[in-house]
Amino acid sequence: MHTQHSAIQDAQYGPAHIRATWSGTGSVAEASKAFGFSRAKGYALVRQGQFPCRVLRIGRSTRVVTASLLRVLESGEPEYTVSST
Repeated sequence: MHTQHSAIQDAQYGPAHIRATWSGTGSVAEASKAFGFSRAKGYALVRQGQFPCRVLRIGRSTRVVTASLLRVLESGEPEYTVSST
């Protein structure tokens, strides 16, 4: 039964589903699930400038760029750049 749940979750956060259902940006929590780590880990990576794909900070909100997320999921190569501030 665990395998079936895992397959359903994988399909929910797979590139095809994301492409069909997400708009231009998504939440850090949902993108973190797509990468297979927790919401807390996702936000920690954002704060460190090491989230695997591009993020936008809009006011107090942080959003993940869907096109960047898809590129990373499909290529396996992160798109982040560590800033030297």
